[in-house]
Amino acid sequence: MTNKSQEHPKHANPSKSRTPRHRAREFALQGLYQWLLNNEDVYAIQANIREAHGFDKADAEHFNSVLYGAIKDAEALRAELAPLIDRKINELSPVEHAALLIGAFEMQNHLEIPYKVVINEAVELTKSFGGTDGHKYVNGVLDKFAAKVRATEVNAGRRS
Repeated sequence: MTNKSQEHPKHANPSKSRTPRHRAREFALQGLYQWLLNNEDVYAIQANIREAHGFDKADAEHFNSVLYGAIKDAEALRAELAPLIDRKINELSPVEHAALLIGAFEMQNHLEIPYKVVINEAVELTKSFGGTDGHKYVNGVLDKFAAKVRATEVNAGRRS
């Protein structure tokens, strides 16, 4: 029998070539998933994930930023996402919830990453780890979020 706190969502396409930053997001999603389901201590989650197979190929700095930042800012991020979603946040699947937290956190705190990349990465995470159409939902919500928090960048992209 598996300890529920040790379970991780599995990657749907492990042979796909992934960048260190994408791998960091995958591990951050797994950490947020554990946190959402079990409310585990972030330090225990981080230590457990750092021991996972393949973590050495991830961007550890970005992983730490996203995992700790999304958890630290979770309540504020949820408050900003709430008007953009059609249900209560606790009714989202844990994968959609985690992907939205990652996307919203990166959109606000990693301005060096273009908003389209942030959205695409969150969509890819949801496709890999989530249900059938969860990626469409995440795409729509983060697109609205981008228009709200990165209006200048979004408008410039629409004009070109």
